[in-house]
Amino acid sequence: MELSDDDYALVEDELGRPPNRIEEALFVNLWSEHCAYRSSRPVIADLPTEGDNVVIGPGDDAAVVEFEDDDVLAVGMESHNHPSYVDPYDGAATGVGGIVRDILSMGARPIALLDTIYFGDFDRQKSRYLFEGVVEGIADYGNSIGVPTVGGQTYFDESYNGNPLVNVVCVGLAKEDKLLTADLKEEGNTLVLVGAASGRDGLGGASFASEDLSEDAESEDRPAVQVGDPYTEKLLIDATMEIRQYARAARDLGAAGLSGASSEMAAKGDKGAHLVLDDVHLREPLNALEILLSESQERMLFEVEPDDVDHVLEIAERYDLEASVVGEVTDGRFVAEHEGETVVDLPPEFLADGAPTHDLEREEPDETEPPAPYEPTREGVLAALADPNNASKEWVYRQYDHEVQTRTVVKPGDDAALLHVGDSGLALSAGCDSERVSARPYSGGYETVVENVANLAAKGARPLAFVNCLNFGNPERPSVYGEFEDAVEGMGDAAADIGVPIVGGNVSLYNESEEFGTAVNPTPSVAALGIADSPDAPRASVDDVLVGTPLLLLDATDDATALHEVADDIAENADAAHDVSTGGLAVALAEMVGDNGVRATVADDELFNAEPGRVVVAGEADDFGGAYDVERIGEVADDGLTVELDDGALELGRDEIEEARGALEDVM
Repeated sequence: MELSDDDYALVEDELGRPPNRIEEALFVNLWSEHCAYRSSRPVIADLPTEGDNVVIGPGDDAAVVEFEDDDVLAVGMESHNHPSYVDPYDGAATGVGGIVRDILSMGARPIALLDTIYFGDFDRQKSRYLFEGVVEGIADYGNSIGVPTVGGQTYFDESYNGNPLVNVVCVGLAKEDKLLTADLKEEGNTLVLVGAASGRDGLGGASFASEDLSEDAESEDRPAVQVGDPYTEKLLIDATMEIRQYARAARDLGAAGLSGASSEMAAKGDKGAHLVLDDVHLREPLNALEILLSESQERMLFEVEPDDVDHVLEIAERYDLEASVVGEVTDGRFVAEHEGETVVDLPPEFLADGAPTHDLEREEPDETEPPAPYEPTREGVLAALADPNNASKEWVYRQYDHEVQTRTVVKPGDDAALLHVGDSGLALSAGCDSERVSARPYSGGYETVVENVANLAAKGARPLAFVNCLNFGNPERPSVYGEFEDAVEGMGDAAADIGVPIVGGNVSLYNESEEFGTAVNPTPSVAALGIADSPDAPRASVDDVLVGTPLLLLDATDDATALHEVADDIAENADAAHDVSTGGLAVALAEMVGDNGVRATVADDELFNAEPGRVVVAGEADDFGGAYDVERIGEVADDGLTVELDDGALELGRDEIEEARGALEDVM
């Protein structure tokens, strides 16, 4: 672990001496792209992050927004991309564990998970191996800790052949007066480490995540992948819900381990921290550097007043968790001692926040029209339905427990999940059509936000807040940096136009591999939280809808703000509603076929149009319209799908639709 010459000179100048070996390693990790956002900070600084309902914005482990009454929602989104290539099961599982602890460290109980996962060409055996391992890791961890996985996206494209993406979202529920933050509060307070013992897994994970994947990554970088224990995490969740009454501040141990958590807490509180590394509970003998940088999972660091330490230790013991008093809050430096020697003595704000940003060159992206991959024929519609990006993902989500905690009203497989929280419905959507972003980065970034708002609207929900995970290639290449800047600008403009803040997220760069030599598609994945006045929502299919009921296309593509009105009108008047996304109207109409069928008239060039901001509803035309366009395109029929095109009609039976949509499951 070595600093660049420029960074080393900056550190030496600040300290007035050369850093020792351990200190240099801490700077390597905490000044990495993964932790310090050196390439992205100037770009994301302009995102709209404020709003009347924002309680805690970007900068803590998770954001917090008001929901209803005194209930607040904590939400975060993170990536675990490189680890999931090296070890798909543990990489994905520990990605879930990490985002859950981000929510936990805010004093909120996790109530829902979503995952957006991206893999290479589905026909490649390696892609299916990674896909299978990632889904199993997400399922095993989430199911074991009792947090439902309620939605997300699964996407395939050859650009991910050498670098899959695994983005995870967690939402938590709390009362506002029970919230915790990460900033240390008072000199003399005690630092208590609770949870699993520290080991060598995950060493250097932050720096590993900040470079391209090498051809030998699966063997050489395996030690940088953490190994999770969901049963310890479940105990840690329940224990933290009790510990929070005694905690003054909290942070989970993620990137850069104990050194990252403690120095960041000190910097945020304008305090210092003194760690005694000999007192950290260990799984195996570790040296000082390993103790500081271990990214072993299922660990939380709490600031506790001295009189309350015994209460915290008693709670940990009752939950069969190990706990150690590892230091105290001071008024100045970040100091660590080991075996009677001071091994680290640094200004915490410089270590945590002192990394300079990179001044990178951009290249103007080439813009093209998103491809139209199918012919407007019967065979073309069947091919679209069987495309792994459009086919049923039941093989994925049936492995997830999406009903634990008994809040889930609308389950995976719909436009958005819906949970019953208080007297309202909490709607959740996440995803990104990266092919559209690759074709036109600014428009694609804008459309990613609009698509997720349209998903909420189809369930009768208005957006509350967004979080994102910005997945791009090597930003040192001007073409990649140009895509990054434009896509982020598009996202920010969409959020500002809609009037909803982007309250947090994650940046994951260097998503490319030496083996393939290309970056992943620009993938600014978005998760949207929405509120519905009622936890009831119109179904996506036309089951039980009266035959002859009109099918209407609600179109807000010219004004994304109209989706607020779309949501209200759907909640009040729609018998069924389904968002138009990948695969266009062809796929949306076919997916609405259930016990009843659909008959529609569609122009050839509109059949596969995937522009977001449109929703198909079953209902009376007089009940819809205003700020958005309404077009009658058909009606509910007895069975199957009939589409009148420019030069004739195509017909598909329900069995044919189900067979085509089962293509992914057939292979897996």
